[in-house]
Amino acid sequence: MTHALADRQILGLTGADTHDFLQGLISNDIAKVDAGPVYAALLSPQGKYLADFFVLREGDGHLLDVAAELAPALLQRLNMYRLRADVQIAPVEMQVAALADEVPGAVRDPRDAGMGWRKYGSADGMNRADYDARRVAALVPETGVELIPNESYLLEVGFERLSGVDFRKGCYVGQEVTARMKHKTELRKGLARVSVEGPVPPTGTEILSGDRVAGTLYTTANGQGIAYLRFDRAIGAMQAGEAVLHRID
Repeated sequence: MTHALADRQILGLTGADTHDFLQGLISNDIAKVDAGPVYAALLSPQGKYLADFFVLREGDGHLLDVAAELAPALLQRLNMYRLRADVQIAPVEMQVAALADEVPGAVRDPRDAGMGWRKYGSADGMNRADYDARRVAALVPETGVELIPNESYLLEVGFERLSGVDFRKGCYVGQEVTARMKHKTELRKGLARVSVEGPVPPTGTEILSGDRVAGTLYTTANGQGIAYLRFDRAIGAMQAGEAVLHRID
């Protein structure tokens, strides 16, 4: 069975300006990296999600642990922002594993305690099915599934709950839109867990509440799923294919 984190790419950042460079770009406070991995995102100027990643300290530099499918675009955008800063960015050959239990050298997944540990330089860990079950139970979105580049907004996909955004760190790309959603609007859409009864439909199946579209069903495991919902319509029993859904949280 597929290894849970076989599709990750590590980018290494070095140079005297790396700390300030990242601080001005990402959604979280890079200063937290001295205490462990930092979960963060890079946004468009319009506040939409482009990529999510883990930032780790590596000697005098930093590592970015990102989905391999987003790594080329992330590398290109970082180089665009780099200008004349003393920052060098290059892919690093390093494997990543997701672990249920702590082992020497492993680091805690900062998003949720239920996500376990990550081990760098190792390929032995959870398989994809077990990892997805943990994601569903903890309502943790996945790159390219619930997290959709140029569409998702951080607060709608739970980044505040997942310790992926810091509202006290100051400016970063997309910060104004994210702050406005936090302080001036009530979220009407977002990710939620649902119970799934009946035949499990494919990822991306439309959710109906009566004859109205209420959202989309994504990852499912153990009778539950992660859904993107219109909250005003996600009331009572809903339908996704032949399955009956109820919102849990």
